[in-house]
Amino acid sequence: MPSFPYLPQTSRDIDEMLEVVGVKSVSELFRDIPEKFEVDISIPESKDEFTVLRDLSELSKNNVTLNDLSVFRGAGVYKHFVPSAVQAIASRGEFLTAYTPYQAEVSQGTLQMLFEFQTMICELTGMEVANSSMYDGASAAAEAALMAVRVRGGKKILLSEALHPEYIETIKTYCFGSDIDVETVSFDSETGQIDVADLQKKLTEDTAGFVLGYPNFFGIIENLSEIRTQIGEKIMMIVSANPIALGILEAPGKFGADIVVGDGQPLGNSPSFGGPGLGFFASKESHIRKMPGRIIGETKDSDGRTGYVMVLQTREQHIRRNKATSNICSNHAFNALVASIYMSMVGSEGLREIARRSFDKAHYLAERISKTDHARPVFTGPFFNEFVAQFDCDLEEFNRELLKEKILGPLELERFSKEMKNYGLICATETNLNEEIEFFAGRLEAIG
Repeated sequence: MPSFPYLPQTSRDIDEMLEVVGVKSVSELFRDIPEKFEVDISIPESKDEFTVLRDLSELSKNNVTLNDLSVFRGAGVYKHFVPSAVQAIASRGEFLTAYTPYQAEVSQGTLQMLFEFQTMICELTGMEVANSSMYDGASAAAEAALMAVRVRGGKKILLSEALHPEYIETIKTYCFGSDIDVETVSFDSETGQIDVADLQKKLTEDTAGFVLGYPNFFGIIENLSEIRTQIGEKIMMIVSANPIALGILEAPGKFGADIVVGDGQPLGNSPSFGGPGLGFFASKESHIRKMPGRIIGETKDSDGRTGYVMVLQTREQHIRRNKATSNICSNHAFNALVASIYMSMVGSEGLREIARRSFDKAHYLAERISKTDHARPVFTGPFFNEFVAQFDCDLEEFNRELLKEKILGPLELERFSKEMKNYGLICATETNLNEEIEFFAGRLEAIG
C-alpha cells in the first residue's frame, strides 16, 4: 500500500475505511485509471537553494511562451504589444488587494478605477452606460441575451452562425436554463456576412434580440446599419465587438446597437494561452435597471467632495431574489484595471494606430498568401485583422511543421465544423513583423 505521510489517518484507520468500501488496498481505488496515466510523485532528496534555483532555471528553458513565437492565430484571444508600464502600474500594492468594494469608504481607489473603466468602455462602444466588467466575452454575450428578454419580452433569441462558436454554446446554455428558444441565422457563403434573407425569415413577434459579431468569428465586418434596419426597433441588436477593431471601425452605438459586449483581453491583458478573459458590457441608459453586474457611480459627499459608490446593484444579495437580473457575484476587476491603464496609456490615437497596423498587416498577409499555390482567402466581405483561408494541404500537419519553426499557425476550423476541413482562421496584429509574414508565406510556398 502506498504511503501518504501528509494524511492524518493511521494505517488502522485506512484499513477500516478500505473494508467499508470493499477493496483491499488504496491502489484498487484507482484501478479504473489506465496505467499510462500514472505519474511518479515520489519526492527526491532535498537540495540547497542554489542548486534548486539552477535546476529550475534549466527546466524552465523547456517552456514555450507566446513571446517566443510568431503568432498568426486569434479567434477571440489576441497577441498585442503591452507597454511595460502597464504591468508596472497594475502591480502596485494598492491595486493588488483581494478586497471586494462593498464598503465605499475604504474602496475609493478601486471604485474610481472601475468608474474610469466604465467611462472608457462607453466612449469605445458609443453607448451610454457600462458595468464594471464581467467574466469574459462569452458570458457577457449570454447575459445580454437574457437582458434582451427582460427588456423586450418574448422567448426567442437569434444568433448569427458566424458568431464565435464558444459564444454560441455559452448563450445556448444560459438560455436553456431560462426556457428561451435559440435559433441561428446563416451567413452568406460568399461574403461571410449575415444572410439577410435568412434573418428576415426567422424574425417573429416572439424575437427579443439578435446577437452578432463585429467583426464576426471569421473576421468579416458586418453591415450593422443594414441589420438595424432589417430587424426594426422592437428587436434588440446585441453586438459582440473586438475592442481593438473599434479603434478604426465606427462604434456600434452609432448604428443603433442596444447592447455592446465583448472580451477586453486585447486591451493590455496577456493572451496567457487562453485566459483569463475580461468581459465588457455596455447598453443604452434606458435599460440600465435591467443590466447585470456591478455599476459604479460618481457622487458628492456632504462636504462637496467627489466620491464613488456602487449603484443599481442587481444581484440577489442586494435586492429581492425575484428582482435580480443576474447571479454574477464578481467581476474581473484586476483585468479591468489592466485594460484601463492600457487604454489610458495608448489613448485614442494610439488605439487607432494599433488597429490600423493590425488591419494593414492582415491585408498584406492575405495578399501575400494569395500569390502562393497552396492557400486562398475564402470570403469576399471586408475584414479587420482575421480572415479564413482554404489550404490545399493537411492544415494540421502544416501547423505542426510551423510550430517547429516557432510559428503558431492558423486555427483549424475543422474542430468547429467537419465541413471546413483544411480551412484556417489566420490573424495578424501590430506584433507581426514583415519578415515573419514573409517567412510564413515562404513556408507555405515550400509545401510539396
